Amino acid sequence: MTTSDDPAASPAVRRSELDSVTSSQDLAKLLVEQYARADASLRELELRANRAGGTRLARATCADMLAGRRIPKKAVMLAFLRACHVPEDQLPDWERAWERAKIAQLSTAPASTPERDEPLSERSPGGPEDDDAPAGQETEQAVVAPPGRRRGFAWRRTGVWAGLAAAAGLLTALGLFALIGTGPPPPRLVTDDGRAFTWGGSSRFTVTIDAANTGVRLIRRLDAGVAMQTATVAVDGALAAVWQPLHEGPHGWRDQTVLLPHTLTLGRRSLTITNTFVSSELDFNEFSYFVEQRVDGGWSHADTVDVGPNHLDSEAAHHYRITHQSWSGTHLFGYLK
Repeated sequence: MTTSDDPAASPAVRRSELDSVTSSQDLAKLLVEQYARADASLRELELRANRAGGTRLARATCADMLAGRRIPKKAVMLAFLRACHVPEDQLPDWERAWERAKIAQLSTAPASTPERDEPLSERSPGGPEDDDAPAGQETEQAVVAPPGRRRGFAWRRTGVWAGLAAAAGLLTALGLFALIGTGPPPPRLVTDDGRAFTWGGSSRFTVTIDAANTGVRLIRRLDAGVAMQTATVAVDGALAAVWQPLHEGPHGWRDQTVLLPHTLTLGRRSLTITNTFVSSELDFNEFSYFVEQRVDGGWSHADTVDVGPNHLDSEAAHHYRITHQSWSGTHLFGYLK
Protein backbone atom coordinates (compact mmCIF):
# COMPACT_ATOMS: atom_id res chain seq x y z
CA MET A 1 0.00 0.00 0.00
CA THR A 2 1.35 3.41 -0.84
CA THR A 3 0.39 6.88 0.23
CA SER A 4 -0.60 9.58 -2.17
CA ASP A 5 2.10 11.89 -3.48
CA ASP A 6 -0.43 14.76 -3.42
CA PRO A 7 -0.34 16.52 -0.03
CA ALA A 8 -3.98 17.51 -0.46
CA ALA A 9 -4.93 13.84 -0.52
CA SER A 10 -3.24 12.99 2.78
CA PRO A 11 -6.36 13.18 5.03
CA ALA A 12 -7.98 10.25 3.25
CA VAL A 13 -7.35 7.42 0.86
CA ARG A 14 -7.83 7.89 -2.86
CA ARG A 15 -11.30 7.38 -4.30
CA SER A 16 -9.92 4.79 -6.74
CA GLU A 17 -8.74 2.69 -3.78
CA LEU A 18 -12.20 2.82 -2.20
CA ASP A 19 -13.79 1.88 -5.54
CA SER A 20 -11.62 -1.26 -5.61
CA VAL A 21 -12.93 -2.59 -2.27
CA THR A 22 -14.69 -5.93 -2.74
CA SER A 23 -14.11 -7.70 0.61
CA SER A 24 -13.79 -7.12 4.36
CA GLN A 25 -10.02 -7.51 4.02
CA ASP A 26 -9.89 -4.75 1.41
CA LEU A 27 -11.93 -2.47 3.66
CA ALA A 28 -9.80 -3.23 6.75
CA LYS A 29 -6.63 -2.45 4.79
CA LEU A 30 -7.86 1.06 3.97
CA LEU A 31 -9.19 1.64 7.49
CA VAL A 32 -5.75 0.78 8.89
CA GLU A 33 -4.20 3.32 6.54
CA GLN A 34 -6.70 5.95 7.70
CA TYR A 35 -5.96 5.12 11.34
CA ALA A 36 -2.22 5.52 10.73
CA ARG A 37 -2.77 8.89 9.06
CA ALA A 38 -4.95 10.08 11.96
CA ASP A 39 -1.95 9.57 14.29
CA ALA A 40 -4.20 9.07 17.32
CA SER A 41 -4.73 6.28 19.82
CA LEU A 42 -7.94 4.25 19.85
CA ARG A 43 -8.84 5.89 23.16
CA GLU A 44 -8.46 9.35 21.63
CA LEU A 45 -10.71 8.36 18.71
CA GLU A 46 -13.28 7.04 21.18
CA LEU A 47 -13.21 10.32 23.10
CA ARG A 48 -13.59 12.35 19.90
CA ALA A 49 -16.64 10.31 18.89
CA ASN A 50 -18.17 10.64 22.35
CA ARG A 51 -17.70 14.42 22.29
CA ALA A 52 -19.36 14.57 18.86
CA GLY A 53 -22.37 12.57 20.08
CA GLY A 54 -24.26 10.03 18.02
CA THR A 55 -22.92 6.52 17.47
CA ARG A 56 -20.77 5.11 20.27
CA LEU A 57 -17.25 4.20 19.14
CA ALA A 58 -15.89 1.41 21.34
CA ARG A 59 -12.17 0.67 21.24
CA ALA A 60 -12.83 -3.07 21.09
CA THR A 61 -14.91 -2.57 17.97
CA CYS A 62 -12.19 -0.44 16.37
CA ALA A 63 -9.57 -3.08 17.11
CA ASP A 64 -11.68 -5.84 15.54
CA MET A 65 -12.42 -3.62 12.54
CA LEU A 66 -8.75 -2.73 11.94
CA ALA A 67 -7.69 -6.37 12.30
CA GLY A 68 -10.26 -7.45 9.72
CA ARG A 69 -11.98 -9.83 12.13
CA ARG A 70 -15.40 -8.36 11.44
CA ILE A 71 -17.21 -5.71 9.45
CA PRO A 72 -18.73 -3.14 11.83
CA LYS A 73 -22.09 -1.50 11.44
CA LYS A 74 -21.96 1.23 8.84
CA ALA A 75 -22.68 3.88 11.49
CA VAL A 76 -19.74 2.68 13.57
CA MET A 77 -17.38 2.90 10.61
CA LEU A 78 -18.59 6.43 9.84
CA ALA A 79 -18.10 7.46 13.48
CA PHE A 80 -14.54 6.08 13.28
CA LEU A 81 -13.83 7.99 10.06
CA ARG A 82 -15.23 11.23 11.46
CA ALA A 83 -13.04 10.79 14.53
CA CYS A 84 -10.11 10.43 12.11
CA HIS A 85 -11.17 13.80 10.61
CA VAL A 86 -12.14 12.40 7.20
CA PRO A 87 -14.08 15.13 5.32
CA GLU A 88 -17.84 14.64 5.13
CA ASP A 89 -17.88 14.82 1.32
CA GLN A 90 -15.68 11.69 1.17
CA LEU A 91 -17.90 9.56 3.41
CA PRO A 92 -20.32 8.44 0.64
CA ASP A 93 -17.41 6.68 -1.10
CA TRP A 94 -16.67 4.85 2.16
CA GLU A 95 -20.33 3.90 2.51
CA ARG A 96 -20.37 2.34 -0.95
CA ALA A 97 -17.15 0.45 -0.17
CA TRP A 98 -18.73 -0.82 3.06
CA GLU A 99 -21.83 -2.01 1.18
CA ARG A 100 -19.77 -4.00 -1.32
CA ALA A 101 -17.73 -5.61 1.47
CA LYS A 102 -20.91 -6.45 3.42
CA ILE A 103 -22.59 -7.99 0.39
CA ALA A 104 -19.49 -10.09 -0.28
CA GLN A 105 -19.46 -11.25 3.33
CA LEU A 106 -23.14 -12.22 3.31
CA SER A 107 -22.78 -14.09 0.03
CA THR A 108 -20.04 -16.32 1.47
CA ALA A 109 -21.32 -16.75 5.06
CA PRO A 110 -22.95 -20.12 5.97
CA ALA A 111 -26.72 -19.78 5.98
CA SER A 112 -26.99 -21.51 9.36
CA THR A 113 -24.63 -19.09 11.14
CA PRO A 114 -26.38 -15.96 12.41
CA GLU A 115 -24.28 -12.83 12.21
CA ARG A 116 -23.62 -10.94 15.41
CA ASP A 117 -23.45 -7.20 14.76
CA GLU A 118 -21.98 -6.25 18.13
CA PRO A 119 -19.41 -8.09 20.29
CA LEU A 120 -20.50 -9.15 23.76
CA SER A 121 -18.26 -6.51 25.28
CA GLU A 122 -20.41 -3.80 23.69
CA ARG A 123 -23.76 -5.13 24.91
CA SER A 124 -23.14 -3.89 28.43
CA PRO A 125 -21.41 -0.55 29.05
CA GLY A 126 -18.15 -0.47 30.95
CA GLY A 127 -15.80 -3.38 31.46
CA PRO A 128 -12.39 -4.15 32.91
CA GLU A 129 -10.64 -1.68 30.64
CA ASP A 130 -12.91 1.14 31.80
CA ASP A 131 -12.90 0.27 35.51
CA ASP A 132 -9.13 -0.04 35.97
CA ALA A 133 -7.91 3.02 34.09
CA PRO A 134 -7.63 6.52 35.53
CA ALA A 135 -9.48 9.12 33.48
CA GLY A 136 -7.52 10.34 30.49
CA GLN A 137 -4.88 7.60 30.68
CA GLU A 138 -4.09 5.38 27.70
CA THR A 139 -5.28 1.80 28.26
CA GLU A 140 -4.77 0.09 24.92
CA GLN A 141 -3.93 -3.23 26.63
CA ALA A 142 -7.61 -4.00 27.21
CA VAL A 143 -8.69 -3.31 23.67
CA VAL A 144 -7.52 -5.90 21.21
CA ALA A 145 -7.25 -9.25 22.93
CA PRO A 146 -10.65 -10.63 23.97
CA PRO A 147 -10.95 -12.66 27.19
CA GLY A 148 -9.53 -16.16 27.03
CA ARG A 149 -7.14 -15.50 24.13
CA ARG A 150 -4.01 -14.47 26.03
CA ARG A 151 -2.51 -17.93 26.12
CA GLY A 152 0.70 -16.90 24.38
CA PHE A 153 2.73 -15.89 27.43
CA ALA A 154 2.32 -19.25 29.17
CA TRP A 155 3.09 -21.07 25.93
CA ARG A 156 6.22 -19.03 25.37
CA ARG A 157 7.69 -19.93 28.75
CA THR A 158 7.78 -23.56 27.63
CA GLY A 159 7.86 -22.95 23.90
CA VAL A 160 11.52 -23.83 23.39
CA TRP A 161 11.26 -27.17 25.20
CA ALA A 162 8.00 -28.02 23.49
CA GLY A 163 9.58 -27.16 20.17
CA LEU A 164 12.62 -29.34 20.88
CA ALA A 165 10.42 -32.25 21.92
CA ALA A 166 8.24 -31.86 18.86
CA ALA A 167 11.30 -31.67 16.62
CA ALA A 168 12.78 -34.79 18.19
CA GLY A 169 9.55 -36.68 17.63
CA LEU A 170 9.31 -35.35 14.12
CA LEU A 171 12.85 -36.40 13.26
CA THR A 172 12.21 -39.85 14.68
CA ALA A 173 9.11 -40.14 12.54
CA LEU A 174 11.02 -38.99 9.51
CA GLY A 175 13.65 -41.64 10.19
CA LEU A 176 10.97 -44.29 10.18
CA PHE A 177 9.54 -42.87 6.96
CA ALA A 178 12.99 -43.01 5.39
CA LEU A 179 13.34 -46.69 6.32
CA ILE A 180 10.15 -47.64 4.54
CA GLY A 181 10.75 -45.18 1.67
CA THR A 182 7.49 -43.25 2.04
CA GLY A 183 6.21 -40.24 3.90
CA PRO A 184 6.39 -36.45 3.69
CA PRO A 185 9.58 -34.55 2.87
CA PRO A 186 11.46 -33.22 5.90
CA PRO A 187 10.41 -29.71 6.96
CA ARG A 188 12.83 -26.83 7.07
CA LEU A 189 13.69 -26.48 10.77
CA VAL A 190 15.10 -23.14 11.89
CA THR A 191 16.16 -21.89 15.32
CA ASP A 192 15.85 -18.13 15.73
CA ASP A 193 15.56 -15.63 18.55
CA GLY A 194 13.37 -12.57 18.43
CA ARG A 195 11.26 -10.04 20.23
CA ALA A 196 7.64 -8.87 20.34
CA PHE A 197 5.85 -5.66 21.22
CA THR A 198 2.27 -4.90 22.09
CA TRP A 199 -0.29 -2.08 22.42
CA GLY A 200 1.26 1.34 21.92
CA GLY A 201 4.58 -0.24 20.94
CA SER A 202 6.84 -0.14 17.93
CA SER A 203 10.22 -1.23 16.60
CA ARG A 204 12.67 0.82 14.58
CA PHE A 205 15.86 -0.03 12.70
CA THR A 206 18.01 1.23 9.84
CA VAL A 207 18.93 -0.81 6.75
CA THR A 208 21.42 -0.23 3.95
CA ILE A 209 20.42 -0.32 0.28
CA ASP A 210 21.82 0.61 -3.13
CA ALA A 211 20.94 4.18 -4.13
CA ALA A 212 20.32 2.94 -7.69
CA ASN A 213 17.41 0.74 -6.55
CA THR A 214 14.04 0.92 -8.24
CA GLY A 215 12.23 -1.01 -5.53
CA VAL A 216 12.77 -2.52 -2.07
CA ARG A 217 11.10 -5.51 -0.42
CA LEU A 218 11.04 -5.96 3.35
CA ILE A 219 10.62 -9.58 4.47
CA ARG A 220 9.79 -10.42 8.10
CA ARG A 221 10.20 -13.82 9.71
CA LEU A 222 7.42 -14.29 12.28
CA ASP A 223 5.77 -16.87 14.49
CA ALA A 224 2.44 -17.35 12.71
CA GLY A 225 0.89 -18.98 15.78
CA VAL A 226 -0.06 -15.51 17.03
CA ALA A 227 -3.03 -14.53 14.91
CA MET A 228 -4.12 -11.22 13.41
CA GLN A 229 -0.82 -9.35 13.81
CA THR A 230 -1.24 -5.95 12.16
CA ALA A 231 1.21 -3.05 12.10
CA THR A 232 1.95 -0.09 9.91
CA VAL A 233 5.32 0.32 8.18
CA ALA A 234 6.88 3.75 7.85
CA VAL A 235 10.01 4.67 5.88
CA ASP A 236 11.79 7.71 7.31
CA GLY A 237 8.50 8.77 8.91
CA ALA A 238 6.29 8.33 5.82
CA LEU A 239 3.59 5.64 5.77
CA ALA A 240 4.74 2.99 3.30
CA ALA A 241 2.85 -0.28 3.89
CA VAL A 242 0.84 -2.39 6.33
CA TRP A 243 1.70 -5.83 7.70
CA GLN A 244 -1.56 -7.62 6.94
CA PRO A 245 -3.06 -9.96 9.58
CA LEU A 246 -2.80 -13.74 9.24
CA HIS A 247 -5.53 -15.97 10.62
CA GLU A 248 -4.83 -18.22 13.55
CA GLY A 249 -2.89 -21.40 12.84
CA PRO A 250 -0.20 -23.60 14.37
CA HIS A 251 2.99 -22.10 15.74
CA GLY A 252 5.65 -22.07 13.06
CA TRP A 253 7.66 -19.80 10.80
CA ARG A 254 6.25 -17.72 7.99
CA ASP A 255 7.94 -15.07 5.89
CA GLN A 256 5.74 -12.07 5.20
CA THR A 257 6.67 -9.46 2.58
CA VAL A 258 5.77 -5.83 2.00
CA LEU A 259 6.86 -3.81 -1.04
CA LEU A 260 8.11 -0.34 -0.17
CA PRO A 261 7.20 2.44 -2.63
CA HIS A 262 10.13 3.30 -4.86
CA THR A 263 9.38 7.00 -4.31
CA LEU A 264 10.59 6.49 -0.72
CA THR A 265 13.68 4.42 -1.58
CA LEU A 266 15.05 5.76 -4.88
CA GLY A 267 18.37 7.55 -4.43
CA ARG A 268 18.63 6.51 -0.76
CA ARG A 269 21.55 4.56 0.68
CA SER A 270 19.82 3.83 3.98
CA LEU A 271 16.25 3.65 5.24
CA THR A 272 14.86 3.96 8.76
CA ILE A 273 12.01 1.47 9.12
CA THR A 274 9.39 1.87 11.86
CA ASN A 275 6.78 -0.81 12.60
CA THR A 276 3.89 0.47 14.75
CA PHE A 277 1.42 -1.85 16.48
CA VAL A 278 -2.20 -1.72 15.34
CA SER A 279 -3.81 -4.92 16.64
CA SER A 280 -3.22 -8.61 17.38
CA GLU A 281 -4.58 -11.53 19.36
CA LEU A 282 -1.47 -11.19 21.55
CA ASP A 283 1.38 -9.05 20.23
CA PHE A 284 3.49 -8.37 17.11
CA ASN A 285 6.57 -10.58 16.87
CA GLU A 286 9.71 -10.25 14.75
CA PHE A 287 12.73 -12.54 14.47
CA SER A 288 14.60 -11.50 11.33
CA TYR A 289 14.16 -8.93 8.59
CA PHE A 290 15.56 -9.55 5.10
CA VAL A 291 15.87 -6.64 2.72
CA GLU A 292 15.84 -7.21 -1.04
CA GLN A 293 16.34 -4.57 -3.71
CA ARG A 294 15.70 -4.32 -7.41
CA VAL A 295 18.73 -2.99 -9.31
CA ASP A 296 19.13 -3.13 -13.09
CA GLY A 297 15.88 -5.05 -13.35
CA GLY A 298 16.87 -7.91 -11.02
CA TRP A 299 16.27 -8.60 -7.32
CA SER A 300 19.17 -9.16 -4.94
CA HIS A 301 19.83 -9.28 -1.21
CA ALA A 302 20.62 -5.91 0.37
CA ASP A 303 20.68 -6.33 4.16
CA THR A 304 19.62 -8.55 7.08
CA VAL A 305 18.51 -7.43 10.54
CA ASP A 306 18.72 -10.31 13.00
CA VAL A 307 16.50 -9.37 15.94
CA GLY A 308 16.74 -10.94 19.39
CA PRO A 309 18.71 -11.16 22.64
CA ASN A 310 21.30 -13.46 21.02
CA HIS A 311 22.04 -10.98 18.24
CA LEU A 312 22.72 -7.74 20.05
CA ASP A 313 25.56 -6.99 17.63
CA SER A 314 23.16 -7.04 14.66
CA GLU A 315 20.66 -4.90 16.58
CA ALA A 316 23.36 -2.37 17.44
CA ALA A 317 24.68 -2.25 13.87
CA HIS A 318 21.16 -1.47 12.63
CA HIS A 319 20.27 0.95 15.46
CA TYR A 320 17.41 -1.32 16.52
CA ARG A 321 15.00 0.06 19.12
CA ILE A 322 11.80 -1.41 20.56
CA THR A 323 9.10 0.07 22.80
CA HIS A 324 6.46 -1.74 24.88
CA GLN A 325 8.31 -5.04 24.50
CA SER A 326 6.16 -7.97 25.62
CA TRP A 327 8.51 -10.91 24.98
CA SER A 328 12.00 -11.96 23.92
CA GLY A 329 13.40 -15.45 23.47
CA THR A 330 14.16 -18.31 21.08
CA HIS A 331 12.00 -20.76 19.11
CA LEU A 332 12.75 -23.87 17.05
CA PHE A 333 10.13 -24.20 14.31
CA GLY A 334 9.60 -25.57 10.87
CA TYR A 335 8.36 -23.40 8.05
CA LEU A 336 4.60 -23.72 7.58
CA LYS A 337 3.26 -24.56 4.13
